Amino acid sequence: MKRLVIASTCCALVASFAVAETEAGTDYWPQWRGPLASGAAPTADPPVTWSETDNVRWKVPIPGKGHGSPVVWGDHVFVLTAVPVESPQSEGSPQEGERPRGVQPAGPLRSTLLAIDRATGEIAWERVAREEVPHEGTHTDGSWASASAVTDGEVLVANFGSRGLYAYDLSGELLWSTDLGDMETRRGFGEGSTPLLAGGTLVVTWDHEGESFVVAFDKTSGREIWRRQRDEVTTWATPIVVEVDGSRQVVVSGTGRVRGYDLESGDVVWEAGGQTVNVVPSPVSAHGLVYATSGFRGSALKAIRLAGAAGDVTDSDAIAWSHDRDTPYVPSPLVYGDQIYFLKVNSGIVTSLDAESGELRYGPERLPGIDGVYASPVAAADRVYIVGRNGTTVVLRHGEGFEVLAENALDDDFSASPAVVDSEIYLRGHGHLYCLAAPPSS
Repeated sequence: MKRLVIASTCCALVASFAVAETEAGTDYWPQWRGPLASGAAPTADPPVTWSETDNVRWKVPIPGKGHGSPVVWGDHVFVLTAVPVESPQSEGSPQEGERPRGVQPAGPLRSTLLAIDRATGEIAWERVAREEVPHEGTHTDGSWASASAVTDGEVLVANFGSRGLYAYDLSGELLWSTDLGDMETRRGFGEGSTPLLAGGTLVVTWDHEGESFVVAFDKTSGREIWRRQRDEVTTWATPIVVEVDGSRQVVVSGTGRVRGYDLESGDVVWEAGGQTVNVVPSPVSAHGLVYATSGFRGSALKAIRLAGAAGDVTDSDAIAWSHDRDTPYVPSPLVYGDQIYFLKVNSGIVTSLDAESGELRYGPERLPGIDGVYASPVAAADRVYIVGRNGTTVVLRHGEGFEVLAENALDDDFSASPAVVDSEIYLRGHGHLYCLAAPPSS
């Protein structure tokens, strides 16, 4: 394993403050799943309706391919992408012995970070982190840049997995980088976990078919603080940070166990079993609970009570409630107010439960116009936004009953989750990045 470091001139019991430790952080979308790591934008009010000709502030092509969520801080939107060195470039054929679900790279790719001006959609700057042929394939619906960037307004981190971890300042100057080795993902389906920024600490999970671990770095210098081995196979979930009785824990989902690690020491505080294989959804947290979901070859949703959780809590009172049907495979759940929303596998079928008791609010309900979902739902201004792979976004009214407010179609395919900031919603399609916002009133 190579390593290179380049030095350069909101509630007391539990809160998911992954990077939003300043008041300004809650106004932006600084990471995967937003300022609270829950999918909710507490101060935003995006449009309800749009089309290719209505409420589009700008639409710009994004080179290459990447399925990470846009990240927004200040005047810029940040996206990661893998750009073929030679164009046009086609992906390789399905891997030998596989059904047509995996592809090999057809040539070298440039792992690239783009900073895009929020006002105009123009590329303000770009940085090529590495240029090489990926050592392994990816899912046909995946990409070699499926993680999201993450920032706290000081450091901007781009995780290209087996092609390196890179920390920049917000002007694009490289602060440090490190190479954690090459992942061996299940069936060669690719990588996708996003790092976590919590105060001065950057946490990365590295679950694959080889030696799995979770590691913490000093965000400024890249110095390794701690590393813990994990008895896990390939996992695509992103960790979150929660606060429990004045201490911070990093919660990481896995096929074998969901675990809470002490942020300072890396020691395991608690663990719980009961997930399915191929864990993709990231956990979310609210009301003193962590919600861990998975939905491949089974259904699992466990609400884990954090206060007093210690050791193996699988069969203890720490499991506040559980749900065993219609849970998501790829999309992460959304916690908004006193409700949790989730989709069935990768389909446009939504269920909402009471977040504290697990009681059914409504569902499963089929969303109109949506054909498949990889993007995770988001919420703002008492509305829930669910983006389909076919370009249709359904907007629901947040509440106890199922009510569709709008069905909006765009001319692109979508795998990335939205970002919601101020009056804007950013949708990253396979070909374009959209900034959707109502025009200024006269």
